[in-house]
Amino acid sequence: MYYVYVLKSLKRNYIYVGMTNHVDRRFAEHQRGKQRVTAPYRPFLLIHVEQYQTRPAARTREKYLKAGCGKEWIKKNILCAGGEMVYTPA
Repeated sequence: MYYVYVLKSLKRNYIYVGMTNHVDRRFAEHQRGKQRVTAPYRPFLLIHVEQYQTRPAARTREKYLKAGCGKEWIKKNILCAGGEMVYTPA
């Protein structure tokens, strides 16, 4: 399984879209500042996760969500809908 996830910075107006095969591990890496791109924007809230059977399918969706129209989709369908998912690692 592959997952596309959306993080929202609690400190700044910043949305990050990523892909992984292990959401718990990846979210923890972002929270600890292991990723240079996202470290300045910590801490994060995991606001959306989608599951895909194949890596190519997940990558296609990730690329869409990272594009301008994908960011607009996130704002309209997740943020404006109040869809903040508070994520607790297992």
